[in-house]
Amino acid sequence: MTTRWSALALLMAALPAIVTAAVTVDMHENRIDVAIDGKPFTSYVYAGHCKPILFPVLGPGGVAMTRSWPMVEGVAGEPHDHPHHESIWFTHGAVNGIDFWASHPAAAHPEQRINNRIEHATLVKAEGGQEGVIETKNRWLKADGTQVCSDTRRIVFSGDGTSRAIDYSITIHADHGLLTLGDTKEGVMGLRVPVQLQLKNLEGSKGAAGHCTNSEGHSDADAWGKAARWVAYWGPIDGHTVGLAMLDHPDNLRHPTHWHARDYGLVAANPFGLHDFTGAAKGTGDFTIPAGGSLTLRYLIVLHEGDSEAAGIEALWKKWTHDERPSKVQVDRHPQATP
Repeated sequence: MTTRWSALALLMAALPAIVTAAVTVDMHENRIDVAIDGKPFTSYVYAGHCKPILFPVLGPGGVAMTRSWPMVEGVAGEPHDHPHHESIWFTHGAVNGIDFWASHPAAAHPEQRINNRIEHATLVKAEGGQEGVIETKNRWLKADGTQVCSDTRRIVFSGDGTSRAIDYSITIHADHGLLTLGDTKEGVMGLRVPVQLQLKNLEGSKGAAGHCTNSEGHSDADAWGKAARWVAYWGPIDGHTVGLAMLDHPDNLRHPTHWHARDYGLVAANPFGLHDFTGAAKGTGDFTIPAGGSLTLRYLIVLHEGDSEAAGIEALWKKWTHDERPSKVQVDRHPQATP
């Protein structure tokens, strides 16, 4: 496999006037805090939720770049829909027919409150430096405790005073028999933008003033379901234009991926939901991992000042995926791990 630049190196090359900053990680009982140059960036929260999440996520100038609810109540203007949209997360709505996506104790439907969950098993690494690195092993469990599969994930954090990046790689292991990731729009690498970056208000929200575009030129609501290398949202927060983008790696299954990118602020890369996104026959998007096999997916999330054009998202994607330089974040596509 070809090697890739790390998130830190690509930020230095693609964005102007970047001075790299030290990344520190701080362990707590249920989370790992990540700071850049002494300023809070995010926390990897691995207990207390139906899956590991990143929350809070602070962008340039300490601005909150994901919705606070349901982790935090009472943030002005925020809607209270989809309680399973918890900041930044990875999961899927049909794993051997089991819904891990919508499982949440506050879900509207009783069948979604039964506690299907991704449970932290092992912390492999948590270290700082020019980049911060967190590596974990996790178990995907049905509500009755039966294990369906496992994953290993490696998350790399980097940035400076004007931009920050999260390079998120996850390998799903079919270590408990054949595994089918089903054809549904409900998945997989997701984030929920703050209300200011929503394209419209809903569920009583106030303050939506965002915009969306993708690598293929689709804008706003037209970006939903389309295949693209990346999707970006931006808008005004506290008098400044800021934005975020999620980038799909070309080594990923069915690249360029389709996007469950909603006008109410959900952004999710999903290579499986072909029936919903394209009108293909139901089941077309199913993907089966044979017993003992694995599937690796990798995404880059960038938080930046300005809109997507000013942030150079297309140039950033090219640097991340095309340069033939050694990467600090290279992930074995088939690591041997059975948490």
